[in-house]
Amino acid sequence: MAITAQEVNKLRQMTGAGMMDCKKALTEAEGDFEKAIDILRKKGQKVSASRADRETKEGTIVTHVSEDGSVGKLLSLTCETDFVSKNDEFVAFANILLDLAVANNANSAEEVNALPFENITVAEKIVEMTGKIGEKIEVSHFEVVKGEAVVPYIHSNGKLGVLVALVNVNGASVEDAGKDVAMQIAAMNPVAVDKDGVDSTVVEREIEVGKDQARQEGKPEEMLEKIALGKLNKFYKENTLLSQAFVKDSSKTIAQYLDSVSKGMTVAAFKRISIG
Repeated sequence: MAITAQEVNKLRQMTGAGMMDCKKALTEAEGDFEKAIDILRKKGQKVSASRADRETKEGTIVTHVSEDGSVGKLLSLTCETDFVSKNDEFVAFANILLDLAVANNANSAEEVNALPFENITVAEKIVEMTGKIGEKIEVSHFEVVKGEAVVPYIHSNGKLGVLVALVNVNGASVEDAGKDVAMQIAAMNPVAVDKDGVDSTVVEREIEVGKDQARQEGKPEEMLEKIALGKLNKFYKENTLLSQAFVKDSSKTIAQYLDSVSKGMTVAAFKRISIG
């Protein structure tokens, strides 16, 4: 019988096994998922299959910035326990995967999993590691940012990482400023660079919440829209990076701080990954 790509991917998500192994198992099992899982288990996939529903709330985050400083990449390799996350072999494996992703110009976790690793794929190697270590392991995030200058930041526990891309640097030394902004992102978790980057569904939700709050406060119906927009502006100020008060000097916004370092300098993009 014909096995669809969706069915193959479903079995891969259930077991962590490689795409080709999943396709062969489903074909052999004539589309029966339980039989396909048994087939995979007989081929050494037992641990991965049995742990497929486990949560990976521990792990490590690693970063790479290109030699010219214009491209940054952030990878999180997650596992089940803090004990494994601190294992030298696990951390080394995360760095090997990052190097492989950089060398092959990967742009997503899916692309990283599909990369060749020795004579198999990364996804298949992760299944091997799962069997060896005894815990579910996965590349949970892989992010890329680009700009004139990209600055990375990893929080001391290795479970929170940030990349911030700066533009209009005008030849200035921006390492310290970039780290300041990256630490701001780590601490304050903004939803976007500025209000233009906020998803429209978020904006609509904030407006509706603002209207409901004003209505419950007894405000006139004709004033609700205006009040809600005022609350939306407060939301932008508190939740978009460039409008946030700089944690090291609350008299300035992040936009003002960057402009004081180099006239016109700003943030083009950022990525923040947190484990747990």
